[in-house]
Amino acid sequence: MLRTRGLTPYLYVAPMAAVLLLVFGYPMARVVDFSLRRIRGASGPFIGLENYRAVLSDGTFQEAALHNALLLLAVPLMAILSVFVAVLLYDRVRGWRLYRTALFLPYILAVPIVGIVLSYVFQKNGVLNELLRALGLEAFALDWLGNSRYALWTVMGIIIWREVGFGIVLFLARLASLNEEPLEAAQLDGVNWGQRLWYLLLPELRGTIEFYAVVSVITMLAWVFSYIWAISKGGPGTATQVLELYIYNRGLRDSLPGMAAAVAVLLLLGTLVLIAVLFRVRRSAEELG
Repeated sequence: MLRTRGLTPYLYVAPMAAVLLLVFGYPMARVVDFSLRRIRGASGPFIGLENYRAVLSDGTFQEAALHNALLLLAVPLMAILSVFVAVLLYDRVRGWRLYRTALFLPYILAVPIVGIVLSYVFQKNGVLNELLRALGLEAFALDWLGNSRYALWTVMGIIIWREVGFGIVLFLARLASLNEEPLEAAQLDGVNWGQRLWYLLLPELRGTIEFYAVVSVITMLAWVFSYIWAISKGGPGTATQVLELYIYNRGLRDSLPGMAAAVAVLLLLGTLVLIAVLFRVRRSAEELG
């Protein structure tokens, strides 16, 4: 067996660690510093937690945080849909390769393309409503993006439609690597589809599901700006305002980089807390298992 000294592995990773520290660590430290100052130009006087107090008392910030929290409701839905469809494709239903391509295609399209095209589809007189009217379903032809009651849920639906393709391919790849002999033996023993999914496939997919959940949480908290900007720009009013858009507006439109930095720090901390909770739940499940 090859033996190495205690510091040898760390020496190998030290150059990359230094690059990561420079690329990510320094800007992060500057953002934290900005959040504690009243910025005028490149810097400003130290004001402690004043930016945080101003942000937390801002109703628009509270509404944006609520919208991000509501978007998190899509995470379990995306995971369930992805697993269910991936298992169906794994069973090699007729035309499964075509279905796989069609389901993954939205994910490889750029978010601005998806957002702009579907924003026209969901307009009050867009393609969807015209189709509903043609079918005699006038009552269902709603102002999907122009009505504050439906706008956020419409955006969530668009995000799910695009992001679920990644989950399907991810789970399908994991299923394709499984040993099929236990599955075939279970089928010969009369195990039905639901039992096979629950007792054989889901345990094998647990680690992949956890990874997908973490990626989806990060997406719903910190990667939805491009969707919101392309589809609704936060409107109507602030009906689809999210924290990333709030940071953009405070930092660039309102010229308040200190407040924008404070929100960025809060968003980072919130994301880290949620990820830590997910890993804690995983560790507890493994201990019980």
